[in-house]
Amino acid sequence: MGNKNCSIILGGGCFWCIEAALQRLEGILQITSGYAGGFGDSPDYRSVCSGQTGHAEVVLAEWNAAQISLNEILTCFFAVHDPTSLNRQGNDVGTQYRSFIGYFTDEQLRVVDAYIGKLNQQLNAPIVTEKQLAPTFYPAEIEHQNYYNLNSQQPYCQIVIRPKVEKIEQILKG
Repeated sequence: MGNKNCSIILGGGCFWCIEAALQRLEGILQITSGYAGGFGDSPDYRSVCSGQTGHAEVVLAEWNAAQISLNEILTCFFAVHDPTSLNRQGNDVGTQYRSFIGYFTDEQLRVVDAYIGKLNQQLNAPIVTEKQLAPTFYPAEIEHQNYYNLNSQQPYCQIVIRPKVEKIEQILKG
């Protein structure tokens, strides 16, 4: 992919979890929590959590392709959520918690399809990750940005997010 910056939209349950995991990767330039894949043009946390807008909690990941590949990002993404669980991640239930990828290019779709194809061969259940040509991304409210890093001592962060961050740190150690 060369020396360029790239973007992809990823959803795998609570956006705080995906954000915290991806922030640990070298080459990630920015992670923005938000909403995508629904209807209406002004989603907010309350409306998305109600399940009425059809949006998923997602992150917009931006990275330097000279430092990290989409495959490496997908490895992290799929390691911290269950892509075989439809509209649910742990105790979070609803379409807003679905496994979701919003791709920007045909090349990204090819990489995603190849990665999911390999993953399907390894798992005992089919991958239910929804794929879409990148829909409109709506940034979440400021209190949802950089959430784990700013709130790591909160119980949800300790119980749900920290194990995912630790899993990524183990993967990175190789």
